[in-house]
Amino acid sequence: MMRQYELVDRVRSYNPHADEDLLNRAYVYAMKAHGQQKRASGDPFFTHPLAVAAILTDLKLDDATIVAAVLHDTIEDTASTREDIDRLFGPDIGALVEGLTKIKRLDLVSKRAKQAENFRKLLLAIADDVRVLLVKLADRLHNMRTLKFMPFEKGERIAEETLDIYAPLAGRMGMHGMREELEDLAFAYLMPKARDTILSRLHALREKLGPLITKIEAELSERLVAVNLQAEVKGREKRPYSIWRKMEQKSLAFEQLSDIFGFRVMVDQTADCYRVLGMIHTQWPTVPGRFKDYISTPKPNDYRSIHTTVVGPGQQRVELQIRTREMHRVAENGIAAHALYKDGRTLDMGELASESRAYRWLRRTVEMLAEGDSPEEFLEHTKLELFHDQVFCFTPKGRLIALPQGATPVDFAYAVHTNLGNTAVGAKVNGLAVPLMSKLMNGDEVEIARAEGQVPPAAWENLVMTGKAKAAIRRATRNAVRAQYAGLGRQIVVRAFERAGKVYQDEKLRTSLPRLARSNVEDVMAAVGRGEMFSGDVVKAVYPDFTDERRAGAGPDKMEPGWFGLQQAEGLQFKVPGQVSIPIRGLDGSLPVQFAPNGGAVPGDRIVGILLPGEGITIYPIQSPALTAFDDQPERWLDVRWDIDPDRKELFPAQIEVQALNEPGSLAGITAAIGDNGGNIEDIRLTNRSKDFRDMVIDLSVWDLKQLNAILSQLRAQQTVSRVERVNG
Repeated sequence: MMRQYELVDRVRSYNPHADEDLLNRAYVYAMKAHGQQKRASGDPFFTHPLAVAAILTDLKLDDATIVAAVLHDTIEDTASTREDIDRLFGPDIGALVEGLTKIKRLDLVSKRAKQAENFRKLLLAIADDVRVLLVKLADRLHNMRTLKFMPFEKGERIAEETLDIYAPLAGRMGMHGMREELEDLAFAYLMPKARDTILSRLHALREKLGPLITKIEAELSERLVAVNLQAEVKGREKRPYSIWRKMEQKSLAFEQLSDIFGFRVMVDQTADCYRVLGMIHTQWPTVPGRFKDYISTPKPNDYRSIHTTVVGPGQQRVELQIRTREMHRVAENGIAAHALYKDGRTLDMGELASESRAYRWLRRTVEMLAEGDSPEEFLEHTKLELFHDQVFCFTPKGRLIALPQGATPVDFAYAVHTNLGNTAVGAKVNGLAVPLMSKLMNGDEVEIARAEGQVPPAAWENLVMTGKAKAAIRRATRNAVRAQYAGLGRQIVVRAFERAGKVYQDEKLRTSLPRLARSNVEDVMAAVGRGEMFSGDVVKAVYPDFTDERRAGAGPDKMEPGWFGLQQAEGLQFKVPGQVSIPIRGLDGSLPVQFAPNGGAVPGDRIVGILLPGEGITIYPIQSPALTAFDDQPERWLDVRWDIDPDRKELFPAQIEVQALNEPGSLAGITAAIGDNGGNIEDIRLTNRSKDFRDMVIDLSVWDLKQLNAILSQLRAQQTVSRVERVNG
């Protein structure tokens, strides 16, 4: 545990004018207030605020911030009050300690209706005095360093919260060093095996590239000296979590990463940065698209540096960062680098706002948000804009879920668990029922209602925002549709075996799969259900000697003209309106049958029947886009096929669209082509007419698909026809 004099010495090492008496009084007061309290590790509780204060002395913060760190748990965890702190240490330190207490009570996993108000207080507290955030980040850093003493569930929540909230917040404030350590500690706790694997690969790569790295570093230094540039060259290694995140986000293998090792060149003056850049770019070829100048255009978090990649010695790609030493200090410590001492004095908040882009951004954000009439409106405009394009929501148990802007309760459900998304049927946001496709706001508490057996509608895929949700919906709907087709196909196959006087068994069909060119029984059933395979073929595959003597209704000699002869795989039979009635097995009476209203169907088309209660059965060609309306209703699909007597020539409906030049004789040429091929024109409708072109829809009657294709080919060959297509209604 850090001694009293050690704390004073640490502060005086960078601030000779430190208030020694104030620091000593804070040390003694906090030690007495915490008394015999223990941490989860068994250490005295007082060791924690001292460790937090030590972290902040490394950032060279002012006396008030160090004292607030020492006292930051007193109001929350002891009998001390804000009045006590104000009286003994002054209102400035009292305000800092109270701000930290409010944030601790929030802990960023509040699940009550106060959530919006708590987030508002958090942002306002940070914007009012950035030192609140600095102490809170140091507090979280020490907690992460000692996380192993926590129960796993609590430690897991803290680590997830660190990755989701505190590390990005540190990064947004430009505190790169603290962000990297927070990320690495959380990564080690949440995914130790992944981190160990990356460390192992890093070690192997370091041994392999060690000599080359040393050579590049030496050559860079020599060339800089040769042009009278006083610069310090250091190797830089990417942290394990950064490597893992890049591999995940870009789906890259470890070997594909080109920026694991790099070099940092530090100089004294900004002008020297560009001199170094000029020397490097004239000595080695650059890699296109890998140059960024963050000195002329700093990042919003105050980061300034030049990034470039060149093909260096040994044809090795070399990533370089060029910056001044002051830029490096800001890059590592961010807003803390501005905070505190300039010309031996502490900056006030107004000066800090002029010094730091990150702090100015935060103040502007809060000023804009403060214009809202309510905490909810406060959050509605940006909802933690410091996390850019993310919104943060909570489960009823307080788990934090990070989602992209525009995310819905369905995205939320899939982020929690794939099965929760697949079975979601409703949602409550902050206790109120909302549509599943509502947009979520920061701080929303989302509760998902589910129902077993529910399948996500395919339309959800176009409405959700996250890739995880889109992929899961595609997979679930594909599996559900396949299962429905397989179920329908199984019914058809079993009935086909019954008609054949055979007993169906999966095992027998399994031995016959090679004859059907399918890998498993479910594939066969799905193929029959989709109409890709005839059930009689399945029976024949199992019993090769079987002959299906069944016929669909009476023979051709007993049928009236115009009957088109459909055979249904389940043994169902139909009647065509105005023609002979044929009973439907298993139903009372009979059903009317008609062709698709737009486009019809002709012999040679692969066809399906759609059963619509009260309307009968409509026959569609398999390529008809209208069938997509029935994708989620496989129970309506009937396996039908043509049963045409080749000796009888009957006409069937078809429809074509033609675009032709608006010239004399063009229509005559179209009708002649149809007539020459034996087609009969039932109707012609002009849908669009201009000076140059006319579009028309022609209803035809043809014998079969071969005749229809011949008509289409001859029409396309005519010079006056620019386009002709068959309509598949």
